[in-house]
Amino acid sequence: MKTNHNNFLKLAFNIAKINVGKTSSNPSVGCVVIKDNSVIGSGHTSLNGRPHAEYNALNSKKKFNNSDLYVTMEPCTHYGLTPPCTNIIAKKGIKRVFFSFNDVDSRTAKKSKTVLIKKKIKTYRLNLKSFNDFYESYFFTKKSSSPYIDAKIAISKDFCTIKKGHSKWITNSLSRKRAHLLRSEYEGIMSTSKSINEDNSSLNCRINGLDKNKPDLIIIDRKLKIKKNLKIFKSKIKRKIFLVSEVNKSKKITFLRKKGVKMIYVKSLKNKNDFIKLFRILKNYNFNRILVESGLVFLDTLIKNNLIFNLYIFKSAAFLKKMGKNNISIGFIKKIKLTKKIKVNLNGENIYKAKLKYV
Repeated sequence: MKTNHNNFLKLAFNIAKINVGKTSSNPSVGCVVIKDNSVIGSGHTSLNGRPHAEYNALNSKKKFNNSDLYVTMEPCTHYGLTPPCTNIIAKKGIKRVFFSFNDVDSRTAKKSKTVLIKKKIKTYRLNLKSFNDFYESYFFTKKSSSPYIDAKIAISKDFCTIKKGHSKWITNSLSRKRAHLLRSEYEGIMSTSKSINEDNSSLNCRINGLDKNKPDLIIIDRKLKIKKNLKIFKSKIKRKIFLVSEVNKSKKITFLRKKGVKMIYVKSLKNKNDFIKLFRILKNYNFNRILVESGLVFLDTLIKNNLIFNLYIFKSAAFLKKMGKNNISIGFIKKIKLTKKIKVNLNGENIYKAKLKYV
């Protein structure tokens, strides 16, 4: 029977998706072990980055000798907090290794093939175009002092972002669940005090199995306008909340600190350099992937300053007409070409992923 190597590597990428945004500074890697064209082992990078995918796939008493191993990124070759994955691959008698990406970590980059061949393990690199952007955030954060920042927005068919009336939801329940899933792929959610005050939003993942996964929250609140009676301050599930403000003296700060809020003080937050300084601070707090969920004003500022990599646009099938409005012109959203549609059934609604110009 002919082996379809690409299909097994695609399976490894789908396994890697499980912990995207939850592996700290390490990449989320997927791994499958194949013998006689059947999967006999699989694993992905553990929460916070360790153990690695290969260890999780091979750490059992199964007979892996003469098997093939498919992994999304080349196995590590260096000793760190754990031994190199090339060791357990050789120990388990793996015959061939197929991988897609070279690592950019200088301790391993482009070294695994040489190491494995010396251990008499045939090694091949396969390029899957459909996953070309999979490690974009990892590659960026390894070389940059800033986190990788994406954004999300919901719009009606007539490009309204605010809905008047009793129900504030622009999109349907399926789109909202998909938005919660998207949140789970980021370590932090960034919003503004204005948005949170108006919506009293929790900004968590309300999906079975992910309901305890609350990405940390970063609130932009230059003038310290945040309300005290919000849901985010009443949650029993632990999450870190960072509040970015130009105000460093106020009675409200005492309240916030008692709630466990970490204050980040900035002199100003008006231009691109101000944001870059803030993002560097957030990187020092181990934020590698951040999703922005805010109103148009803040989003427009970030996009105009070329500070967003990807914009996820959730587009409703309904026209809001007089029931909808925007705080500023939606012109910059209308100019974005909605060419990449994410294939998922949302009962008539659509999600688009627009790659923006990051500089």
